[in-house]
Amino acid sequence: MLNRRALLAGAALAVPLATHDPALAQRKPARSRGAPAAPASTGSPATTPIGPLDTTAKWAYIMDFNSGASLLDKDADATMPPSSMTKLMTMYIVYGLLKSGRLTLNQELPVSERAWRMQGSKMFVPLGGQVRVEDLIRGVVVDSGNDACIVFAEAIAGSEEQFVELMNQKAKEIGLTNTYYKNCTGWPDPEQHMSCRDIATIARHIISEYPEYYHYDGERSFKYGGIEQENRNPLVQKGLADGLKTGHTDAGGFGVAGSALRGNRRVIVVINGLTSMHARREESERLLEWSFREFENVTLFTAADTVEDAKVWLGTRPTVPLVGGRDLVLTMPRQWRQTAKIEVQYQTPVAAPINRGDVLGKLLVSGQGVPTMDVP
Repeated sequence: MLNRRALLAGAALAVPLATHDPALAQRKPARSRGAPAAPASTGSPATTPIGPLDTTAKWAYIMDFNSGASLLDKDADATMPPSSMTKLMTMYIVYGLLKSGRLTLNQELPVSERAWRMQGSKMFVPLGGQVRVEDLIRGVVVDSGNDACIVFAEAIAGSEEQFVELMNQKAKEIGLTNTYYKNCTGWPDPEQHMSCRDIATIARHIISEYPEYYHYDGERSFKYGGIEQENRNPLVQKGLADGLKTGHTDAGGFGVAGSALRGNRRVIVVINGLTSMHARREESERLLEWSFREFENVTLFTAADTVEDAKVWLGTRPTVPLVGGRDLVLTMPRQWRQTAKIEVQYQTPVAAPINRGDVLGKLLVSGQGVPTMDVP
C-alpha cells in the first residue's frame, strides 16, 4: 500500500527518506509475507519556475547556492566562449594547492618572459622577477591578469599546456559536462568552451570548498607595482556582490559570473553574450535583484527531524522513524507558499530487516499549477 500523507505548506521537490537508527527493526525468524515576474527586458525569454522571463543575455543561468535549485535557464547547457570566466578553474586549482599546503600565500613564484609578454588584461608582473602568491591571486581575481595566470600555470605544472591538462581533469572530477579548456586565461580559442551551468557549478565549488580564500573576489581594487586597478566586476564595484569574474571576447560578448549573499541566502548569476559593458552591468543587476525578490529558502526539516514514523512488517519494533539525513532546504517562489503541499510517500508497511541509511521512500512537495523545481 502506498502511503501519501500531507505534512505542511511548501513547494516542489522529491527527497529520499532513510532510517535514522541503526538496525531498528531486525527481521523476526518466522513468517514470510506476500514524488510576481521581473520588469520586462528587450530580449528573448529564459525559463524560470514562475514562467518565461525576458533577458538580453544570449546565455544565462541562475542558481541558489544553498539548495542548488535552478532559478533561471536560457541555453544554460549550450557551449560558448567563456572568456576570462575561464580563470575560475585556474583559481580553483590554486586554492586547492593552498589548502593542501603545496602553495603558501607568501611563497614567491618566478615570472618567465612568456608570462611577462602575455597580451590582454594584466597585473604587470616584472620580467625575471618573483611575485608573491597572494599578489598573484589578487592579480587574477581583481585585475583579471593573464600574466598572473601564466605565472601560476608554469609554477604549478611546468607549462601552461600541462596546467591545462590539470584543468580538464578537474573539470571532469566535479562534473563539468560542457567544458573544455585550451588555455588558463580565457584567451580566444575556437576549441575552448564552457556552459553557463558549468560556470555556476565551479563558482559554487569555489565558494563552498575554499571560503578562506573567496574574500579576494570581493576586493574592489588592487595596487601592484605602483599601478592600481579596479575590480572589473560591476556587481562588486557597486557593493551588490562579493564575486566572481567578468569576461569578454568578440565571439562570446560580455559576460559575468556573480554571487551575492543576503541574510543567509546566496545566489549565483551567470550571463554571457551581452553587447556592451553597460548591458552586462544592467542585466546582471536586474537578474540578481529578481532572484532575491521572487524566491526564498524554506527549511522543511533538519537532518535530525523525524518526518514520519513508518509501520514495520515483521520487525522487532512496530515503527521506524523516517528522516531526510540532511537539512532539507527548498528554494521556492514566494508566490507558491499558499498553494503548495508536502507529502510523505513510501510503501507501507516497511519490511524488516531495516538498517540506518536504508532509503525507504521520498518526500514529495508539489503545488497546484506550478512546475517541479530542479533541486538536487
